[in-house]
Amino acid sequence: MEIRLQKAIAQAGIASRRRAEQLIGNGLVKVDGKIILEQGVKVDLDVNKIEVEGKLIKPLKKIRTILYALYKPRNCLTTLDDPRGRETIVRYFPEIKARLFPVGRLDYDSEGLVLLTNDGELAHNITHPTKHIWKQYFVKIKGKISQEEIKKLMPGPVIEGKKRQAVKMRLLHYINEKSWLVVSLQEGLKHHIKKMFKEVGYNVQKIKRFQIGNLTLEEMKPGETRLINKVELDELVNLLNGND
Repeated sequence: MEIRLQKAIAQAGIASRRRAEQLIGNGLVKVDGKIILEQGVKVDLDVNKIEVEGKLIKPLKKIRTILYALYKPRNCLTTLDDPRGRETIVRYFPEIKARLFPVGRLDYDSEGLVLLTNDGELAHNITHPTKHIWKQYFVKIKGKISQEEIKKLMPGPVIEGKKRQAVKMRLLHYINEKSWLVVSLQEGLKHHIKKMFKEVGYNVQKIKRFQIGNLTLEEMKPGETRLINKVELDELVNLLNGND
């Protein structure tokens, strides 16, 4: 059966679909010996020879989906490696043999819930805005934001001149000229929350993601991990399927 090349790479557990698109764009994917740069090329894993970074990928039987939650500390990269030698999330999975990759991103200086999986399609679905999976954050900003300013942002903040998807926002309290809020997003732009508040004149001082869909940090502490159990995973998949 023919499917898009980036989907085939994701289904093979090589990378998330977004990362697969980057690999294709960087000329690191070959089909039948030919470098492919175009996104969306149709392939058949049973027919075509597909290489990613020089390694042949083979048709896989359905692998068992593994999903981990990590409480990412601040000053840690949501990547598998860093050329500059900064700390990455790999540090917190020294005993895991499965090939895991992060689901989306969380800023270097932010903390909180990060998911890692071996299932590229699952990663794609969790992060894609059309699936309407809410990601929830505690946010501290400098200054006292007004309810009028909050209402202005909620229908869809304008970030760098482009209107984005609607957000949910709830003011918790003011402490020492700081505002604490709960912010919920379906999109995941780079520095999304920081840019959103900057548009109305506020600097973000702290971001902590505490929930993705039905999954939460629970009682985890920074640097701790836990395997998502089957009940939680099934609930997440049902949530994704219900948003098709």
